[in-house]
Amino acid sequence: MIVVAGEALIDLVPQGTGALADLKPALGGGPYNTAVALGRLGSPTAFCSRTSCDPFGEALLDGLRRAGVDVSRVQRGTEPTTLAVATVDGNGSAAYSFYVEGTADRRFTAPAELPAAARAVSFGTCSLVLEPGASAYEELMRTAAGQGLFTALDPNIRAGLIPDADAYRARFRSWLPSVTLLKVSEEDAQWLGGTPREWLAAGPSAVVITRGGDGLTAFTRDGAEYSVPGEKVAVVDTIGAGDTVNAALLHGLSAQDALSAEALAGLGADGWTRLLRFAARAAAVTCSRAGAEPPFAAELGEF
Repeated sequence: MIVVAGEALIDLVPQGTGALADLKPALGGGPYNTAVALGRLGSPTAFCSRTSCDPFGEALLDGLRRAGVDVSRVQRGTEPTTLAVATVDGNGSAAYSFYVEGTADRRFTAPAELPAAARAVSFGTCSLVLEPGASAYEELMRTAAGQGLFTALDPNIRAGLIPDADAYRARFRSWLPSVTLLKVSEEDAQWLGGTPREWLAAGPSAVVITRGGDGLTAFTRDGAEYSVPGEKVAVVDTIGAGDTVNAALLHGLSAQDALSAEALAGLGADGWTRLLRFAARAAAVTCSRAGAEPPFAAELGEF
């Protein structure tokens, strides 16, 4: 089982370009999208989070259940659901404003234990920024790593939520010894500072950099580098594309029985190229439709 830990929220998705476009509510949040994508791809998946008891919270849980995701570890609260208002530019790229004060997902507490079947735990986005939940997710990351589980991290930077950029960058570096696979977008890599080689030296077994339509590159601790081009597609928007990459990487690693640092080190050129191409195909499908709508396994074929 792959456990995804982090926020679930409602994206208010514009039905056009510009700040005053009509908004349509959609299920979202980086970790939430990753969990749904994993479920749609057929990976046994559990979601570890805290959601509201309001109608949005119920809708979020229903979306996970429809994707086949185990929600038994989701905590509940009476606080409202976090809202993320997206603005899409003429190229389909999305920017976000967040309404997070007093919301349910911020009150997450680290569980006493993870599911016995857990082989990997994925972390990222707002849940690692907003306290007091951020410290609880950080605790869970360190615990999972200490238990020998495969840990994946996608910081998925939302700069508007980060009051002290330097403090966050230092905190990010403190996570690296507990991370097996680090995935960052090219833009996030620039914001964070440092290089894949520097990050690898701090702990991860591999770093994957996404470059939008230009593809993906993986860097490994043995000095190797593997790249694939992006899949050509008519882009509607990029919402959920990076989250789909997270899911595709984890699903593909699971399919290759490579959810461990040792197995990751032995993946080789063929394994990495196959994995990155699968992730590129999956992300392209998500970009071809509005909102975070990751592909089902039947749309991609077997890994």
